Amino acid sequence: MKLILLASLLVLATSMNGIAQQDPVYAQYQNNPLVINPAYTGINNRFNANLQYRSQWSAVEGHPETFNFNSHLSIVDNKVGVGVMFIQDKIGENTMTEFSVTGSYKIKLKGDQVFSFGMQFGLMRFTNNNSSLNLQPGDPYFTPYNVSHFNTGAGMMLKSDRYLFGIAVPRLLPVTLNQGQGQNILVYDRTYYFLGSYMAFLSERVRLRPAVLFHTSDKFKSSIDLNVNLQIEDFYSAGLFTRGLNTYGLLLQMIVKHYRFGYAIEVPGSKTAIPFTTHEFMLGISLSTYGFHDHSFSVF
Repeated sequence: MKLILLASLLVLATSMNGIAQQDPVYAQYQNNPLVINPAYTGINNRFNANLQYRSQWSAVEGHPETFNFNSHLSIVDNKVGVGVMFIQDKIGENTMTEFSVTGSYKIKLKGDQVFSFGMQFGLMRFTNNNSSLNLQPGDPYFTPYNVSHFNTGAGMMLKSDRYLFGIAVPRLLPVTLNQGQGQNILVYDRTYYFLGSYMAFLSERVRLRPAVLFHTSDKFKSSIDLNVNLQIEDFYSAGLFTRGLNTYGLLLQMIVKHYRFGYAIEVPGSKTAIPFTTHEFMLGISLSTYGFHDHSFSVF
């Protein structure tokens, strides 16, 4: 089963000139936008730290697993944001590990609007260990590699208490491995993100927060994520989402004092070839650590 799964994943990711990975997939990107856009660094004028774990198709051996830790802080009278991020994304025998530093410059506009421009710089390491697989010698779809690569990314974001819009390419540089004899393998391909979210007040305590995330890359098909959350004050939310109308899920979030607890469960639709459930967990903290920080918790 492990070999069959890995083969199916790689065939889906194969193009004429190589095999490429995409960015890790997240369901709770609204609660942790830094994973897709460095311009979110420090945008809510507080100290933030998040742990996120995603187990995709959990019942299958060698299933995709993603671990993400990030932390960011608003400084210089809330004009600048700084942060760090660590990611490990594993699919079968393939592992991507990344460490990045992020930064942003924020411009306060009319009312509660803030425009932020952000960048990230880091090192990405891609490894493929096929020693446990029984393969034919020279199989081009299972080429072992161990490559490290510097990368940089950029993004822009516009935020208020009612909406959030962002455009980003968090990793701008594709990663190619030269196998000699003119054979190149595309190990990683850049992904472009367009995010929009809006808060509609149904009553003094109840709000509706729909969101759209469009992501596309040079080698892979584009996809649209749609979700809608029902927010009870600032402390509880529940919502539904779909990824390209291929998978569907439930989002839950609870905030206790400074802590955020999030959970997402995702199930495949009838057209999905791998009929297994995905689980995603998140633990976050948000604090006002400087006198110029905002003391109220921001939904965005």
